[in-house]
Amino acid sequence: MAKLYFYYSTMNAGKSTALLQASHNYEERGMRTLLYTARIDSRDGGRIASRIGIAREARHFHPALDLRLEIGNEQQRAPIACVLVDESQFLTPVQVRQLGSVVDELNIPVLCYGLRTDFRGELFPGSAQLLGWADNLVEIKTICHCGRKAIMVVRVKADGTAEREGAQIEIGGNERYVPLCRRHFSQALAGAKIPD
Repeated sequence: MAKLYFYYSTMNAGKSTALLQASHNYEERGMRTLLYTARIDSRDGGRIASRIGIAREARHFHPALDLRLEIGNEQQRAPIACVLVDESQFLTPVQVRQLGSVVDELNIPVLCYGLRTDFRGELFPGSAQLLGWADNLVEIKTICHCGRKAIMVVRVKADGTAEREGAQIEIGGNERYVPLCRRHFSQALAGAKIPD
């Protein structure tokens, strides 16, 4: 029985690496996968890329894309063993429900990988919908500079302090975002400088 999975974490936890490994496992057994990433994130030429140096071409989702329709059409062309979605925090709530239909109606497992919260500690709309709709929730862990589990992420300004305001979506990597434990996240929002 297919399921909808949400693998969530902060930045730098290995979400893309885990996604690419899962896809490889299917393909190694001769099974076809569909990989998606957000069109808005063009840092790696629209590919899914891991910080450890592996990358794969992927389809791009955007708010107007009907994922159920596109995946259903692809399934008619050739069987799909699994759909894997990177940067799933950028899915719309409607698209999360469409992915639920892919699982329930087409019996294709869907594995979504993304951030749970933004730099202010607020849920992304796609993540909120996945937390409510996914059959399985799996936390991928990483650590804060203090050694505790990081559950938050801050957006860093040039002076090394945390941004407290701004657009929810701003694409960036290690130069802009730092994973922190809740204690250090709260201190950073209060104005403390974030250690390198």
